[in-house]
Amino acid sequence: MSRVSPRPSTHPEPSDARTGGPALAPRPGSRPPRLGVHPVPGGVEVAVLASHATGVDLCLAVDADGAPDGTTSERRVPLSGPALGVFSAFVPDVAPGARYGFRVHGAWQPEQGLRHNPAKLLVDPWARGLEGEMTYGPATYGHVVDEHCRGDVYGPADPRDSAGHVPWSVVVDVDALPGPDPAANRPWTPWDRMVVYEAHVRGLTMLHPEVPAELRGTYAGLAHPAVVDHLLRLGVTAIELLPVHASTDEPHLVEKGLTNYWGYSTLGFFAPEPRYATAAARQEGAHAVLAELRTAVHALHAAGIEVLLDVVYNHTCEGGMPGQHVSWRGLDNTVYYAHDGAVPANLADVTGTGNTLDFRRPEVIRMALDSMRYWADVVGVDGYRFDLAVTLARGADGFTQDHPLLVAAATDPALHGLKLVAEPWDVGPGGWRTGQFIQPWAEWNDRFRNAVRSFWLADPARAAHGLPGHRVRDLATRLSGSVDLFGHSDPPLVRGPHASVNFVTAHDGFTLADLVTYDHKHNLANGENNRDGSDDNRSWNHGIEGPVDQESPAAAVAPLRRRSIRNLFATLAIAAGTPMITAGDEMGRTQHGNNNAYCQDGPATWVSWDLTPWRRDLLATTRGLLALRRDHPALRTTRFYRGRAARPGGRLDLAWFDAAGVAFDHERWHDPANRTLQMLRAVDTDDEPLDVVLVVVNGRLEPVDVTLCGEPGDRWRVAWDSVWEHPDEQRSAAIAGALHTAADEETLLEPLSMRVYVLDPDG
Repeated sequence: MSRVSPRPSTHPEPSDARTGGPALAPRPGSRPPRLGVHPVPGGVEVAVLASHATGVDLCLAVDADGAPDGTTSERRVPLSGPALGVFSAFVPDVAPGARYGFRVHGAWQPEQGLRHNPAKLLVDPWARGLEGEMTYGPATYGHVVDEHCRGDVYGPADPRDSAGHVPWSVVVDVDALPGPDPAANRPWTPWDRMVVYEAHVRGLTMLHPEVPAELRGTYAGLAHPAVVDHLLRLGVTAIELLPVHASTDEPHLVEKGLTNYWGYSTLGFFAPEPRYATAAARQEGAHAVLAELRTAVHALHAAGIEVLLDVVYNHTCEGGMPGQHVSWRGLDNTVYYAHDGAVPANLADVTGTGNTLDFRRPEVIRMALDSMRYWADVVGVDGYRFDLAVTLARGADGFTQDHPLLVAAATDPALHGLKLVAEPWDVGPGGWRTGQFIQPWAEWNDRFRNAVRSFWLADPARAAHGLPGHRVRDLATRLSGSVDLFGHSDPPLVRGPHASVNFVTAHDGFTLADLVTYDHKHNLANGENNRDGSDDNRSWNHGIEGPVDQESPAAAVAPLRRRSIRNLFATLAIAAGTPMITAGDEMGRTQHGNNNAYCQDGPATWVSWDLTPWRRDLLATTRGLLALRRDHPALRTTRFYRGRAARPGGRLDLAWFDAAGVAFDHERWHDPANRTLQMLRAVDTDDEPLDVVLVVVNGRLEPVDVTLCGEPGDRWRVAWDSVWEHPDEQRSAAIAGALHTAADEETLLEPLSMRVYVLDPDG
């Protein structure tokens, strides 16, 4: 990702370059300009980064009086500059609600990376609101293209005006927003109490029967009492929203009649996506869209639920070299985007999207930090999950732990205490970096996902055909907090197990129900001949691909599939670290085998609230398991386990035993035939009440007799068993109702099952 060094322009200014009179300058004595357009007494302060340009016009929309077709003309105001690469001015008599864009003048030298084309109306990267739709057509391209939007990316500039084909930026007075301040009532949930629920604003409520029709799929719908009640009863402490930054649909999706449902195609890092607002808010304007989101965040806070945003700072909607020309590309292409250093200039791509924002540039780091501060201070969000976060920490020599963005986000006073969660990989060289971010960053733990899926699904599928599977040691490492990944720090172990955000599913991939129903992806609806999506699913259809008719002999696999779901979810719930649930998994949501449903906006991706009996049982199970986690400190430790007592004479905080109740040694850990283990975790300090939990796992295809471990005299009570369809079910009164004594009593564990015991305090 070498920088391009643009050469001075030898091209004359375009013939239509400048209108509107002399350039306006900032007011004397005013503070250095803030990027964006900000209301101040008497007008607005304007500043835009365009360091290689020769001129920038602020273009203010002027609606033609009485025009029945809504014709819009422009008032063009030349800005002063550049000063340190920024054009700026005080523009009088511009009020909140005004629509605007920029036109940029300068060299059109695409072979050098310079793509200034004043025919194109550009979105302000710092805009607080957007209005209007992006269209897909030749006018939105900076270079000349044909009717199929194909052309020479190094060819001449396209002269067609893009106004009317791209959204207008909107002036928003954030100091005048109505309603309470959502930053004032943050729950500040400690990490050891965190349970994250990943959801899509639209998909979560589109089918909810208790949410009024006009609120479904909206920011307001998120905070409806029925939704809040579901989250609270489930045990969720934070909702992580898929991208709500303004976004667009990629041209290849538009051609197929599809949309970018997930929203990982950002058009503005400050503006909320207007499509997720109610019709009433959209009609009222950008300030009302923002106010609706703020109100929803405040209401979730009032219920004790934090709001995290999935943010996509690694790339933009403009795509690769043949892509559209709507904002950053026309403003300062060689500063905002990483290039390969070649001539003719070409974009570097470590994101798989065609472009990569260049985080070796202070200007790009500033944009991301300004955006994070804005959403924290104005919208009140409680943290961020950073898509392809390795891209954000790439310097001249690749990924670096002390990258300025990582350090700034961790130390900025405005972001202090907020949750920072990295997706710790990208598709570039050395892109897998799980466990290598600095504190206080947490990270998605893909090793947890892979280990849990392998143990409960891929390995049994192989065993059914007489093939070997994984050993128990990887599962044990993940259950105890993944110290192998997150324990490396200075001083050692300081990050703690909460740095591991554990997940079995996410928006990207199979749902939990589909993991146990499909061996193969079924993505034909995406229009890519099933080539898209991962082939490493580690799923198991239990012998029959797809759903089964309950009246057919194949229905015999249904109970086994349901048990596998419970095993997967229970492993997530009892593992040390921060659990993340994908919306709808708690109710058996299916995407019919689509493991890359990014372009499916419909019932296939929306959460279904129509619960059949087994889905009601699953919902009760997930509630019960998360309550078990909440009620037992031994299941949500704040420190890595050390395998020793916290006080003299106390219990070991972590110990491992085999089916015979014998402590694991090196040989047992490396025995590929061993698929049964007991995990004993304890909180036993001078400052906290004794809490001891025993988890027994049988990953074999046959039942196993287990001698319960523990100290002499320990008496265990069964808290949960994965063979139970419902938490209240008692398959065996002898097991569920009785106390079990350690070391001198055997119990039978059914095939592919797990059981959780708690120490009876009176035993």
